[in-house]
Amino acid sequence: MLSYQHAYHAGCPADVHKHAALARLLIRLTAQDDPLTLIETHAGRGLYSLTAAEAKKTGEAIQGIVRLLADGKLPPTHPLAKVIKATRAKHGPAAYPGSPLLAHSLLRPQDRLHLMELHPQEHAALENLLGHEPNVFIQFRDGFEAAYELAPPTPVRGLALIDPSYEIKTDYALTADFTIDLNAKWPEGIIMVWYPLLKAGNHEVLVKTLERANLKGFHRREILFAKPKDVRGMFGSGLILVNLPPAFASAVDAFEWPYPV
Repeated sequence: MLSYQHAYHAGCPADVHKHAALARLLIRLTAQDDPLTLIETHAGRGLYSLTAAEAKKTGEAIQGIVRLLADGKLPPTHPLAKVIKATRAKHGPAAYPGSPLLAHSLLRPQDRLHLMELHPQEHAALENLLGHEPNVFIQFRDGFEAAYELAPPTPVRGLALIDPSYEIKTDYALTADFTIDLNAKWPEGIIMVWYPLLKAGNHEVLVKTLERANLKGFHRREILFAKPKDVRGMFGSGLILVNLPPAFASAVDAFEWPYPV
């Protein structure tokens, strides 16, 4: 939805889960010589301040990346921690990289990064951040439409990150159907789908649809960072990957929530 602003949730536990997996996966992918393409359907602005009014209003970053770094639970050798350090050296001590900046920091000059964002202010901020980079292509349009049109991209090896806001209940079914369609059109690409775990259980539509599709390289990973009865909103974070090489599964599963639930 155009009302969604990720600045309220930047650096939250679910963000760290998604970004930690993405960072490790990109390290594995870029270890191979061949160029690759990364497509993100819902990019956001790419760079956030954890001292901004939006972040302070929710306090989610304090329970996420701020707590993890303060407690030494995200080691400095982790690729996400390295990107955060570099981001803060350039943009200040409260900066936090969204997935577009994280990806751009880990990709090589021969790789291509396609970013879609439909919110006018978020798109403008993303253009200001990465629009000048020669291997970054930003579109102001529906992410599903643009990603499907691009597939199969050049280079054909690569990854699609699908992480809508899920503010509309039907987004879960839509995301599942799109994942199946994109996989059929781009069978060479890895698809990574993020989803929230909420009390309503709306994610089950997404999960069950993709499980029934019997897609190659299907991999599901969920973490809990709270007990459902203790929170009003999100209590966990989920990732589903399609066409994931078995050797890459450990990269997706590496991040554990280090606090008792």
